[in-house]
Amino acid sequence: MLQVQQGQEHAFPELFRRLGPRILQYVRRLVGHEARAEEITQDVFVQVYRFRQRYRPESKLSTWVFTIATNLCLNELRRPERQLRVDLWEPRTDEPQGRQDREGPPLPDPDAIDPEEGAASLELARALEAAVAALPPKQRAALLLSRLDGMAYRDVADALGTTEGAVKALLFRATHGLRDRLRDFL
Repeated sequence: MLQVQQGQEHAFPELFRRLGPRILQYVRRLVGHEARAEEITQDVFVQVYRFRQRYRPESKLSTWVFTIATNLCLNELRRPERQLRVDLWEPRTDEPQGRQDREGPPLPDPDAIDPEEGAASLELARALEAAVAALPPKQRAALLLSRLDGMAYRDVADALGTTEGAVKALLFRATHGLRDRLRDFL
């Protein structure tokens, strides 16, 4: 980032290469729409470049970038027209199964798990994804930053513009909310 601030042209693409995938994954999970997540991730890095002189090396770069990402995501989630948004990139549910660009029948996999176990884990994964998506945005952001990105509470607090105690409370409520929603799987 210091090289970006100094105007070295090679530094910004390298910064994007290093942080872009983590930011995209975080934004995707927070916003819940693939195409919009990609747009917001681009917006994050536009903001990083635009406000590059505001970054101070006393704080972690990832915390600063995740703060920008969080603010843009929360703004997106607050927008009333977001409820009307249709993600054209998500697969259509009315497509007949098996018609998604296959070249012949699938071959059996000797290492595959049995169908019951696969269906159960898929059902759990979908339920977990839905439960996380149903959390209030701040709880979801704290959970994703802390548990999936492995950020320390202090860094999560900085990214969310709150205190460590508030982050702990958000995580407590998020965890209990997930436990309540996933009670059938526990």
